[in-house]
Amino acid sequence: MKKPDQITDIASLEALYGAPGKASVIKVTDHLISTYAAWIERSRFCILSTVGDAGTDASPRGDDGPVARIADAKTLLMPDWRGNNRMDSLRNIVSDGRVSLMFMVPGSNNVIRVNGTAIVTADPDVLDGFSDKGRKPRSVIVITIAEVYSQCARALMRAKTWTSGDESAGLPTVGDMLAEVEAGFDGAAYDAEWAPRAAKTMW
Repeated sequence: MKKPDQITDIASLEALYGAPGKASVIKVTDHLISTYAAWIERSRFCILSTVGDAGTDASPRGDDGPVARIADAKTLLMPDWRGNNRMDSLRNIVSDGRVSLMFMVPGSNNVIRVNGTAIVTADPDVLDGFSDKGRKPRSVIVITIAEVYSQCARALMRAKTWTSGDESAGLPTVGDMLAEVEAGFDGAAYDAEWAPRAAKTMW
């Protein structure tokens, strides 16, 4: 691919796109107003973005209830349930606390975005607050909100995120991907074992 021309200054960007509309400007708050809080309380899924010494990371986060708990108008608590133990997001937060989150609700084309800073805690009092059916997270991400706002619906509308149906037929499986990365890896066995393993280790 031929190297494309690069836009290198903000003035050129602003000349290309023009001024944002009033709603795009006034929607930003530095705390949770009641409507933003109500939206986040309904969200079971979000994308957590972090930055650290090794680069950037975006991680899907999901729960069977609200994916983040509202502690107060400036603070969100996100339990870190079981995953693959890579800890990419947590490593980044420990080294550089900047975070961004995108909260989604099935059926809605809107997204609520939060930017701020975070810490990771294993404080027993905080962990105990998420105790449920004998399970507890190993850590909790404590997010301090710097700004929160709604994202316009065009991206999800263009993608038909909630209306296009199941489009997964024929996609490579994770086993297929691992077998391509490492010669001799038994991808079929990995795929066959994944569902029962996940059922036992979901939390």
